[in-house]
Amino acid sequence: YRLSSFSHPTGYCSIECHTAILPYSIRERRDSQGASSIFLDPPWLNLLPQDSFSSTDCARHIQKYVTKKLGEDWIFLVLLGLVMALVSWGMDYASAKSLQAYKWMYKELHPSVPMQYLAWVTYPLILILFAAVFCHLVSPQAVGSGIPELKTIMRGVVLKEYLTLKAFVAKVVGLTAGLGSGMPIGKEGPFVHIASICAAVLSKFMSIFCGVYEQPYYYTDVLTVGCAVGVGCCFGTPLGGVLFSIEVTSTYFAVRNYWRGFFAATFSAFIFRVLAVWNKDAVTITALFRTNFRMDFPFDLQELPAFAVIGICCGFLGAFFVYLNRQVVLCVRRHTALSQFLTKYHLVYPGVITFLIATVTFPPGFGQFMAGELMPREAISSLFDNYTWAKHMGDPQILGKSAIWIHPKVSVFVIILLFFVMKFWMSVVATTMPIPCGGFMPVFVLGAAFGRLVGEIMASLFPDGILFDGIVYKILPGGYAVIGAAALTGAVSHTVSTAVICFELTGQISHILPMMVAVILANMVAQSLQPSLYDSIIQVKKLPYLPDLGWNYISKYNIFVEDIMVCDVKFISSTCTYQDLQTLLQSTTVKTLPLVDSPESMILLGSVERSELQALLQRHIGQERRLRIIKEMEQKLAEAPYDGHSKGQWAAMPSWKRESFAFVDEDEDEEEKAEPPQQLSPAPSHPEEPNGPVAPHKPMPETPGPQETPGMMTSRYGLGAVLVTVSVIPSSLCQIDAWKQDELNKEVCFDSCRIDPSPFQLVERTSLHKTHTLFSLLGLSHAYVTSKGKLKGVLALEELQKAIEGSTRSGVRLRPPLASFRDTNRTSVSNEQSSQVSQVWSRQDSCVVPVRGAADSGMGSPLPSSSPSPQPPPFPEEGKGLHSVSAADAELEEMELSGPAAENISDILKDLSLRSTDLEEDDEEDVPL
Repeated sequence: YRLSSFSHPTGYCSIECHTAILPYSIRERRDSQGASSIFLDPPWLNLLPQDSFSSTDCARHIQKYVTKKLGEDWIFLVLLGLVMALVSWGMDYASAKSLQAYKWMYKELHPSVPMQYLAWVTYPLILILFAAVFCHLVSPQAVGSGIPELKTIMRGVVLKEYLTLKAFVAKVVGLTAGLGSGMPIGKEGPFVHIASICAAVLSKFMSIFCGVYEQPYYYTDVLTVGCAVGVGCCFGTPLGGVLFSIEVTSTYFAVRNYWRGFFAATFSAFIFRVLAVWNKDAVTITALFRTNFRMDFPFDLQELPAFAVIGICCGFLGAFFVYLNRQVVLCVRRHTALSQFLTKYHLVYPGVITFLIATVTFPPGFGQFMAGELMPREAISSLFDNYTWAKHMGDPQILGKSAIWIHPKVSVFVIILLFFVMKFWMSVVATTMPIPCGGFMPVFVLGAAFGRLVGEIMASLFPDGILFDGIVYKILPGGYAVIGAAALTGAVSHTVSTAVICFELTGQISHILPMMVAVILANMVAQSLQPSLYDSIIQVKKLPYLPDLGWNYISKYNIFVEDIMVCDVKFISSTCTYQDLQTLLQSTTVKTLPLVDSPESMILLGSVERSELQALLQRHIGQERRLRIIKEMEQKLAEAPYDGHSKGQWAAMPSWKRESFAFVDEDEDEEEKAEPPQQLSPAPSHPEEPNGPVAPHKPMPETPGPQETPGMMTSRYGLGAVLVTVSVIPSSLCQIDAWKQDELNKEVCFDSCRIDPSPFQLVERTSLHKTHTLFSLLGLSHAYVTSKGKLKGVLALEELQKAIEGSTRSGVRLRPPLASFRDTNRTSVSNEQSSQVSQVWSRQDSCVVPVRGAADSGMGSPLPSSSPSPQPPPFPEEGKGLHSVSAADAELEEMELSGPAAENISDILKDLSLRSTDLEEDDEEDVPL
């Protein structure tokens, strides 16, 4: 320890105690009675504010700390997983009870076949029509899968009303009714949309605690997590859910979202399965469709060719499924009369499809030859059965619930084949109904049926199993069904993660090698023939989405931006007038316009949103500004006192007094009170303008007083003329039009307009491959093409899409093998699309004109003005209505005004715009679907 002391004149005796760790200050003070007080102060105490230990600040710090902790990511992810697990379990519970009531009603009417048929058809018909009506009334955006729209939204395109609470409610209610009807529709796609809506709404709520949720880049991350949670808690598959959401919705995935996706998906899947155990639907937390395949020798290497055949066949079947699904929609659209009829009577289409499917699957009818009594989940559980059905056709009691596949007069192979064929077209048609429906589960059932058919055939060909190295390997048709389900869903969705989903659904990983072989082969075949089901829906709905480049071809490196950009660009310049701006807004529909320095230099300064320009124009010539100008001028005239010596027009005008314009000290004000008020100079007689109270009329001399000069008389008369001119603006429609026209001819002031100073730019020699990568990675909708800072053109999403599809130059089309199978309908689809971007981005010089030269400078405009010359208002011409900047300053000097008064009058004389800084953003325009 080291002690040091010293005395201080104030009476303090300070002793410093230094240690090797932390120095402390010891303060001692003696009062008047001689008593001493010793204080031990740590050095950091001086860094704190004086009131840091108050109860109010302590509560504020605690509140800030708690708010910060509540806004952290893991809180958001836990809430999202918990809410979606509850919603998923509630939907499954409600749909399961609905299917139980469906089966109970059918069995209770057993003696009467007509009554059974009536109940079998009426029950799903009521539920499907209810779902269609509910979605149509609450939120039409809830119709369909939702994954195609999410892919578009995550690309940066704004789709209105797709992530709202109305869409959430409509999706949940409609999907629950659809699943409870027993129709071949899926849950996964719509539930991904539901989870994304929940994530978007919850992020808005969490923005109360943490503002990072309001950032655009974080919004995309939130939607990605929502997609992972949607798949994870739909079937209780968190790993496959995260991978599937990445493959389906994202072109490029940020690795920083991995832990968020896995955390939220795992938590939601855990709660989902715990709720099933709590409701006694399961004994413990286990897989949804648990299998019991042998683990020692699940398959033999000699079976790999059969698994490869399943993968190749599933690739063709998946491409054919996508093709038929698109053709059904386009067929309805081609027939104009049919399309108009179904649009007017929107319940006819789902009603007819439901009636047809229910009639075909009626168990006493044709349904007995295709296991029509089984619901989708029951069909999956039976298709994954360990038994070989071909061996137990004589004793169906051993099969248990799978005995429904055995018919005494029909072979099991025929039943499975009929089930596959009939469910194929049923699933194709059912997924086009205007209700919330997905295609994953119906395709999963189809793949399981096809795999089961191949497995039963293999079991019949090798009834004793396959002999290899002295060991006989029994064939498991259930394993073939699992592989077929993963391969067909992977072919339809163009994903590999369906294999991981199957592992988690079955709880076994024994068939990992053959499953991966089948899934990869199915993807290779399907991707060479057709787009994925979600990309096909994007094409049908004409959503603004960028297609993939395809397989490696050297031609995509030989196309540059200058070959596909639009050279005729409509733009605004920093020297344009409000008339030019109004004409440009009326002739274009683009959302963003480039801002250049001048039409001659074409230096790109930035970009401005259309809504900003509309608000700017409305603030300048709108009625609100006119009324505000009138009110302020009347207030100015009312506050100005009148000396009572004016005649004619100025008899109604108050006298000018410096105290009414300038702020003066009290002493100066008292001194000036003793001075006589200055008199106004005489003015010619004009009609009176009732602007403010009329002062008592006093006689005044005909000549100016000794205190007034002719210059001052002219100055004050000019200011009065300005006020009178402005005050009578709205007196008639003709004068309003004249004032508006005069305002339109003024140069645009962009001070109150939000300008993006760094819009995305490309150079002319940027390759197509690099451009596609940038658009996909950054989610761009357009990019400006510049050369040395000069605007040369614009490249929008539509031009890039056409270039990739091959409409710009021969050789650009990246055609995979057998691509003509996919393009059979491309011509009819492309003719319906309108090339709006190429039309609106045409440059018109007449719309971009610099402001007219000032009259004082005598310089003319380099380009002819597109707006007519303004008509002079019908006001007295003795005083000029509007002065230039120098004239306004001269008048203020002659009036001897200074300080805030001079600034106020100068602003009025120079610019009467009185702009408002409050910007009201207009709603985004709807994206045409």
